[in-house]
Amino acid sequence: MKLSQFKFKLPQDQIALYPHQVEKTIKTSSGEKTFTVTRRDECKLMVLHKKSETIDIFKKDSNGNDIQGEYLDFRNVLDYFDDGDTFVLNDTKVFPARLYGTKEKTDAKIEVFLLRELNEEMRLWDVLVEPARKIRIGNKLFFDDSGSMVAEVIDNTTSRGRTLRFLYDSPHEEFKQNLYALGEAPLPRYIIDSREDHHATVDDLDDFQCVFAKNEGAVTAPATGLHFSRELMKRMEIKGINTAFITLHCGLGNFHDIEVEDLTKHKMDSEQMIIGREACDLVNDTKKAGHRVCAVGTSVVKATETAVGTDGFLKEYDGWTNKFIFPPYDFGLADSMLANFYHPESTLLMETAAFGGYDLVMEAYHKALENGYKFGCYGDAMLILND
Repeated sequence: MKLSQFKFKLPQDQIALYPHQVEKTIKTSSGEKTFTVTRRDECKLMVLHKKSETIDIFKKDSNGNDIQGEYLDFRNVLDYFDDGDTFVLNDTKVFPARLYGTKEKTDAKIEVFLLRELNEEMRLWDVLVEPARKIRIGNKLFFDDSGSMVAEVIDNTTSRGRTLRFLYDSPHEEFKQNLYALGEAPLPRYIIDSREDHHATVDDLDDFQCVFAKNEGAVTAPATGLHFSRELMKRMEIKGINTAFITLHCGLGNFHDIEVEDLTKHKMDSEQMIIGREACDLVNDTKKAGHRVCAVGTSVVKATETAVGTDGFLKEYDGWTNKFIFPPYDFGLADSMLANFYHPESTLLMETAAFGGYDLVMEAYHKALENGYKFGCYGDAMLILND
């Protein structure tokens, strides 16, 4: 397929800059008070049925008719699954990767985005810097007023990439704790640039993290997993729905522009992933029993399609993947998928279209635009079922 087939106009006001929020009103002795609370599991949900090529948007009455204006929300996802089904979730943990420092002598403000630690003992980090033209080998960057957190540029890796050596003499865990204390949640550029103050908030450190996050290493969240609340996870457990956890450390490659019209010529960045025996056994037992396996998010689909065998069962895996999935693609593992609504011409949209079918997914996107759905990491959700 071609890049231009995934182009559409996305209004700025339909890009979610904050997680889903609702207004609550309480009565006090002095009157009513209205305040806003985050409800990650109450975003809109759209359901696509692949075989029947139908789309559910609204809740239904006792006769099975749509209740116009009453949209499905994410909590309704459990209505489509039963005892014995399994959700596969990505338990990668986001760290506060965006820092702001000043360049020695000039005091120029520099954004430093931590990608990964290269050498624990030497405090070496692979980073991106902005504006890159001001940062050269030998420069020093200061990250706090006391001057205790200092880094020296020791290598250029790409046009914006640098290798930093942090000059911080302490045990490694103390160093990382103090480094992360200076950082903020690594929200995507499209959110940061569109917010009035161009910064993440303290709340984003929690909001941009899945409630089941465990294994640190991601520089962006597996966005579809953000919709799960602890209450919803408990409801899944009560209903008998299993949860299998895999790890794929989501990288910035998900947001890179595709610069070729022919999608077969696009190369994805590699991301580290681990799938253990426990997850394999649970997923494979689910398949053998004839129950549904739901991949939660594009990162899970990418990971499971990397590790699925020719027999259709999940295999243990510890390594890297640069798998790029776009239509047409023959999926080997999951029979259902949860996704967000993604930006035009993004690899995430392409993977979703590969799973749900290009025509049906693009029709769903058209309906989402008409009905005010929110797009992006903090946006609304889509469930794709193989029925």
